[in-house]
Amino acid sequence: MTDLLPFINYLNSLQNLSKEAQEQLISMCSVKSYGKNEEIQSIGATCKTIYFILSGIGRIYYLKDGNEVTEYFALPNDLIVRAESLFTQTPSRKAIQALEDSRVVSIPADSLFLLFDKYHDLERLFRKLVQQSYVDTLHRLENIQFLTAEERYIKLMEQKPELIQKISLKHIASFLGITQVSLSRIRGQKR
Repeated sequence: MTDLLPFINYLNSLQNLSKEAQEQLISMCSVKSYGKNEEIQSIGATCKTIYFILSGIGRIYYLKDGNEVTEYFALPNDLIVRAESLFTQTPSRKAIQALEDSRVVSIPADSLFLLFDKYHDLERLFRKLVQQSYVDTLHRLENIQFLTAEERYIKLMEQKPELIQKISLKHIASFLGITQVSLSRIRGQKR
């Protein structure tokens, strides 16, 4: 239970959960540690679990022409899930990876979804989390569409400076949709 306290406190800050809903959620969660660069879910697997980063950093990535492309970074207090696979129950072309030693809460999605009819506060909470994730994805797409590479980098530095300090340039460059050479040039101009 003490492992899950930061997780429950964070969820309660978003949506006040009843004691019963908290107890049911805690009973189905598990906490697992992953080493640096260890895969949490591999490409080709069907997503059946929702993850929450307690500590460390996670990312979702896929392969394009043999190169890894980073789609999403998850920091502590972020959910990370391959939603396209979870909601369609089809194998995903994406993987979830721990970029540094990480502690992660695992929530079996089917069990969680069964609780939604009984605990509407829990359903509201996860609706809020999914909505926020959707909006974040749209913002990322808009950034790629409307901002220059330099503007995208500046925005990332302002919004998530810890990523710039902790994550390799190749992952940041692929997330921004630019080459590592371009990112190095942009960083050189900012110094």
